[in-house]
Amino acid sequence: MECSHCGGDALPFAVPADLREHVPDTPESVTVCTDCLALEPASDVETELTDFSTVSDELPDDRDVAAATVLAIALMSSLARNRQRIEGLFDFVEAAGVDPMLVLDRLAADPDVRPPFNLERRRDQLLQLRE
Repeated sequence: MECSHCGGDALPFAVPADLREHVPDTPESVTVCTDCLALEPASDVETELTDFSTVSDELPDDRDVAAATVLAIALMSSLARNRQRIEGLFDFVEAAGVDPMLVLDRLAADPDVRPPFNLERRRDQLLQLRE
């Protein structure tokens, strides 16, 4: 699949049921661009085929935690509109024992991850909002 935003590869994955409430329009599956992390609804996705290491080796190994992280980062394009969703996803990540801010730091340093916003700056803004 191809990303409609940047032309990169789009990775399809099923949104874990306990994370759907944090995704706009609560889709059962989405695609995320492996380059710009743009998120789009998808259909008929095989969950067994999802390998988040194609996005970055810095993502958590657990598939559901990686999905929550990717979804949160994709939603960071608009902190004001998606703040509650992002916080819910990061709460899920933290409950699994992963520090989402550390993951954001590592992803910001990954040259293959190029969201259309400054990931370090959004991380800092998110920290301010969470205080």
